[in-house]
Amino acid sequence: MTEFKRPDGRKEDELREMKAKVGIIPNADGSAMYQSGNTIAIAAVYGPKKMHPQHKQDPKRGVLRCTYNMNSFSVSERIRPGPSRRSTEISKIIEWSLEPVLDLDRFPNTVIDVHINIIQADAGTRCAGINAASMALAHAGIPMRDLILSIAAGKLDKTIVIDVNKAEEDFKEGEGSTDIPISMTSSGEITHLQLDGKINSKQLKKAIEMARKSSKEIYEVQKKALKESVNLE
Repeated sequence: MTEFKRPDGRKEDELREMKAKVGIIPNADGSAMYQSGNTIAIAAVYGPKKMHPQHKQDPKRGVLRCTYNMNSFSVSERIRPGPSRRSTEISKIIEWSLEPVLDLDRFPNTVIDVHINIIQADAGTRCAGINAASMALAHAGIPMRDLILSIAAGKLDKTIVIDVNKAEEDFKEGEGSTDIPISMTSSGEITHLQLDGKINSKQLKKAIEMARKSSKEIYEVQKKALKESVNLE
């Protein structure tokens, strides 16, 4: 039996090289950069601030409003700038992923805007965006009970792998490819899970277990970046 090899030579449970930094946008209330391999996401937080228009205000709690955007130069084939159906969907997914750890009850009638820009894309952009946004919110001082960590598992033919890159995302052989973005707290509480493709229950369980293991590595990278920003400030 031949050993399974990923296109870039990584092991099944091996993450791409990660980099993270906070405080990269001076005029934002909080900001962060998260890089996984060749995918780079930047997030900027503005708020809490009074919600406009007034009819959208919630007198009981604040509103988290995320805007995800892939810059037109982020991929080799230039994409049309501006919002799209995909970016609108991912914006909502990011909101749903982050909301469970935020104490929005402290900020009635306000909005917290999070702008996520993908400046370089090599798959896993929504996960990178969530990781950057989580750090940016913490850097902005928004009350959070935990950070959110996000990673994409996948199925290449019949093998479950973690942190899928573009070459693997486009992989079409045997049973085809499956993409499973998962977001969770540091304690492993899942706040977001998507499934694109076919997978059985045993494989899905393995994918979640691998994501939980990988999330610990992401958490350490996020914590280190936040601690370094405190020391610099």
